[in-house]
Amino acid sequence: MKEIQLKEAKAKFSHVVDEAVAGEAAIITRHGKKEAVIISYSEYERLSRVPSFGWFLANSPLGGRRSANTAAVKVFAQTCCLTCTFWTLILSA
Repeated sequence: MKEIQLKEAKAKFSHVVDEAVAGEAAIITRHGKKEAVIISYSEYERLSRVPSFGWFLANSPLGGRRSANTAAVKVFAQTCCLTCTFWTLILSA
């Protein structure tokens, strides 16, 4: 994944999108700080279907029985964030 400054991304937006569609995602930086990522729509759809780590916790058999904290885990799964999706991708690789 390449990094590109926001100013350059604006000037070459069509090219950046074409590269994303071809599979080359881009990290957009502003003042040296990573701010956004450009990915293809098909990659976005694939990532949006990945269950969150919280979902895995809430739906795991936990040794054939449910944990006493299942309700708390389900709340966590419903309020889960991209960090959990990231860990899900790492663990499933």
